[in-house]
Amino acid sequence: MTAFKSSVSLSSVNGGHAKAGEVHVIIGPMFAGKTTGLLRRIKSESSSGRTVAMIKSSKDTRYAKDSVVTHDGLKFPCWALPDLASFQHKLGDDEYQKNLISRVICVYRQLDVIGIDEAQFFEDLYDFCCKAADHDGKTIIVAGLDGDYLRRSFGSMLDVIPLADTVTKLTARCEVCGGRAFFTWRKTSETKTELIGGSDLYMPVCRQHYVSGESAMESTRTVLESFKVPNDSQTEVSAVM
Repeated sequence: MTAFKSSVSLSSVNGGHAKAGEVHVIIGPMFAGKTTGLLRRIKSESSSGRTVAMIKSSKDTRYAKDSVVTHDGLKFPCWALPDLASFQHKLGDDEYQKNLISRVICVYRQLDVIGIDEAQFFEDLYDFCCKAADHDGKTIIVAGLDGDYLRRSFGSMLDVIPLADTVTKLTARCEVCGGRAFFTWRKTSETKTELIGGSDLYMPVCRQHYVSGESAMESTRTVLESFKVPNDSQTEVSAVM
């Protein structure tokens, strides 16, 4: 896999001795810099001579299929997977990967650090972190949304917090008032939890403007229902906050 060449920098294997792993969690609303923080940490670990790999959900195809990409364009090669259980299987314990410059032994047991972006999409996140950190001695850095657009827990992100050595809660900038944004507001009337998009569908907001936006949306629904507008003729209405 050519994309893996930049995300692997082999270091010496730890002499076969058991070592303790770590779990670090980065959470927050959209546009809070979670992916940027993850990439900064992964690049720092790689520069220190540790073997690194990056994973993201194959559901996230917004910018690139085989790279983790921040909203401002920073990129890092990754494995795009439907689940985390397939990661070790894909690497194998004795598989050789070639890059364009040299032959690189790319095996799971030699990895020191694994970054996971958009981690809320992985149903097996808790099990993977347990095994990788507790039994395999890996450092796992997880970044994802802690809450969905309704401020409910998203996927397994909150489940891994009890496993974590550190938890970092980032904030964004409220698009309405410029204050600290803790929540993600969905601009459309779509109600399914997993609706992947960027600034076209979401914006970060503070508590005040999240609540006022909810009130505005509820008022809009009430007005539409009072006029009995048929579903097929309704247009999506974004809240004015």
